[in-house]
Amino acid sequence: MKFAPQLACFTFSLIAAGASAQGPSMGNGQNNWINIEGVVREGGVLTFKDVQIEGNGWLVIHPFEDGAPNGDKYVAAAFLNSGKNENVSIEVYKGLAAGEMFIVMLHSDSNANKILDFVFVDEQNVMDRAVFEGTTMIGHAIAAP
Repeated sequence: MKFAPQLACFTFSLIAAGASAQGPSMGNGQNNWINIEGVVREGGVLTFKDVQIEGNGWLVIHPFEDGAPNGDKYVAAAFLNSGKNENVSIEVYKGLAAGEMFIVMLHSDSNANKILDFVFVDEQNVMDRAVFEGTTMIGHAIAAP
């Protein structure tokens, strides 16, 4: 998912102020989620206790740059099988410092090729689109442990 300038600002304000009742928000859904409790970091590898996704897809990490999320690039991706995935480890390609902010989110494997297709198909979306439940994008802004 590419964050358009207004969406990047909106997402940043979601982090600071909570979700808007009228627009998209970030968080977990009933059928798709990322458990961010107890994330463990060993060097540049993060491990999430469990991640649930309907259909095969990806756990993706987008960096923060200049205090805002940058959805134009990703710094880590791990393939997920449909259903509940436990102890999901994901290596952050650029390294990761304690306290560093990032966005962790789900992307679908839209063409079922087990390759993250991070190719923009329009102004805001990559081929393997962000996972939503209603207006909730399944993702979280968190600080590295």
